[in-house]
Amino acid sequence: MFEWFASTLRSYPEIALFLSLAIGYYVGGFSYKGFSLGAVTSTLIAAVLIGQLGITISPNVKSTFFLMFLFAVGYGVGPQFVRGIAKDGAPQAIFAVVVTVFCLAIPVIIAKIAGYHPGYAAGLYAGSQTISASMGLATDAINRLGLPPERTKELLDAMPIAYAVTYIFGTVGSAVVLAQLGPKLLGIDLVQACKDYEARLGGDKELGGPGSVWRRFELRAFKVRSGARVAGMRAVDAEALVPDARVFVERIRRNGVIEDATTDTILQEGDIVAIAGPREVLVNLIGQAAEEVEDAELLDVKAEGVDVYVTSKDVDGKTLAEIAHMPQARGVFLRKIVRGATATSIPILANTVIHRGDILTIVGRTQDIAAVGKVIGHPDRASDVADVAFIGAAITLGALIGALVFKVGGVPLTLSTAGGALISGLVFGWLRSVRPLFGRIPSSTVWFMNSVGLNIFIACVGISAGPGFVKGLQTQGLGLFLWGALATAIPLILAMFAGKYIFRFDPAILLGACAGARTTTAALGMICETAGSQVPALGYTVTYAVGNTLLTIWGMVIIMLLT
Repeated sequence: MFEWFASTLRSYPEIALFLSLAIGYYVGGFSYKGFSLGAVTSTLIAAVLIGQLGITISPNVKSTFFLMFLFAVGYGVGPQFVRGIAKDGAPQAIFAVVVTVFCLAIPVIIAKIAGYHPGYAAGLYAGSQTISASMGLATDAINRLGLPPERTKELLDAMPIAYAVTYIFGTVGSAVVLAQLGPKLLGIDLVQACKDYEARLGGDKELGGPGSVWRRFELRAFKVRSGARVAGMRAVDAEALVPDARVFVERIRRNGVIEDATTDTILQEGDIVAIAGPREVLVNLIGQAAEEVEDAELLDVKAEGVDVYVTSKDVDGKTLAEIAHMPQARGVFLRKIVRGATATSIPILANTVIHRGDILTIVGRTQDIAAVGKVIGHPDRASDVADVAFIGAAITLGALIGALVFKVGGVPLTLSTAGGALISGLVFGWLRSVRPLFGRIPSSTVWFMNSVGLNIFIACVGISAGPGFVKGLQTQGLGLFLWGALATAIPLILAMFAGKYIFRFDPAILLGACAGARTTTAALGMICETAGSQVPALGYTVTYAVGNTLLTIWGMVIIMLLT
């Protein structure tokens, strides 16, 4: 039975890949006291074990999925990367660059001291810094060295060994160093620092929106009682009785029949009217003067919240007050205005001027959204359908640019197809965020490209390196683990002191910035738990975007430095 199974996997290596993914994701889903191997490490271990059967995987499979993964990484962090550098996140972006240099320099120094060849060095770097993606660029760089096939295979087989041995401390150790050791080394009270930061921050938390039970705008039903002031009025005149808020009569039930209301609809005694408006107005003003009723059928209307990209010349330069008086704007409410490459939130005021390129988040009935969308610009509705033409073209363009080789002083320099795909993702991800007319990739698709793309690459690496893994682990195990621990801890300690004394970050966000630059989400979780606050996460976003990009690229650089 076993011989048949092994023979089948050798004949159909694609089965071995899916088996590695199945085991990896299943085992990676388990955790003990908050620690988990994760899908990547579990997939690698499963693939290495399966690789003992002597299975051959085409290198084209590995390359294809790695390009997909890197593009997804760039696409996901592109908006934050550009905005972080363009806005007041510049110090955090520069800090992330400095930290990633620490993360590269220390493993290089350790590799030279320990006498590790580039394969072990790249794996030690990837594991100690928990940046699995770097192994792809390191693999590409090794393949370009022009070494004999036997030497190339030796270097490539060493990478997953060093990665697996150093990754566990890379994950757990990072969290311990930052969350537990960090506050003591820096002499800060993290809990109090976060409380002080929250007090200084002030700012109102935006309530409502997707995932929240509370709604800023609602549709409620009221009965026009006998002698009511609005009886005999046109709907538009009744709406004008609330001058300080936008309220609209949307539908009416009259004599048991439901009909949509227009501005000229006359309200009569006994009508049940569905009124849309700000929650506080409906509850505190209209609700005090009218009888609210439950009429599920009347209130059963299709509504949505949509981002509308402003493209209309007719709207460009108009104030919100002017736009609000446009007939097509009836029935919709403005929730948010975002402007420019830095995604700056613009105050919603009557005299706020709207420009082409602004993104307006509006809510209302579907038909009302459609009407105003035609006048303002392009509605960007959520969809499960990915723009595959865009994905294919963007990866192709990036890979073609990355494939170009330039010689500087006789030394060939290239981004490689993998590096080109990453840069393409950054650029097009940012463009999509400021010009949402093309390139939609649903978050679920981005996750699939990111997670599954990486893990298929890792499975290919593990299966191919499987036969040499056990031997290498026996010869390099304990020493490699200890060197990896140093490679993990030293850059983080340097980062903390640089953040405090050179960049002078607020203590509340400093550790979060360190975690972001090292792209260690596990550490951020422990930091926030230790702080009893989510404030440290404010330093994570920009540094993560920069760190994730550079730490991946360093996989290629470390090979160049050690050869």
